[in-house]
Amino acid sequence: MNHFFSWAKEKLNVDKKLILIYIIVYAAWGVGMNFFGIYMQIAKFTYWWQIITCYILYMIPISLLLRNLPFHAQYAYGLVAMGFLEFSGYALRSSYAYPNNLLDQVFSPQNFSLGMALFFALYFPAGNWIVEKIYTAIYKKENTTS
Repeated sequence: MNHFFSWAKEKLNVDKKLILIYIIVYAAWGVGMNFFGIYMQIAKFTYWWQIITCYILYMIPISLLLRNLPFHAQYAYGLVAMGFLEFSGYALRSSYAYPNNLLDQVFSPQNFSLGMALFFALYFPAGNWIVEKIYTAIYKKENTTS
């Protein structure tokens, strides 16, 4: 167990500028997806601050832990993480799924949470890729001009 904490501490010890980019990207993603879910009447957070707890306090540390792993590993571990998040969100009713929403109609209500977890697990490899591209574009230029 001590080995895991050492490994996690090392993975989470990154440049503060990188964390800022994660916060900006994931917060925008969270706001956008919550708005889209409301607009399309698929699902929404019960409280606005859940964007902070889910996207920033939950997903960013997991993204940092999964960073630099192959796509399939990020997706697989991300699927486990999102499975717990989706299950708990709907079980605790802190997330709201609109009745007879588009996903229910296509996949059935019994598969709603699974579908959400399968989709949102892509955020980890996609988010890490996007953040890395932004970070490299901004700070590689800065390092070459100095």
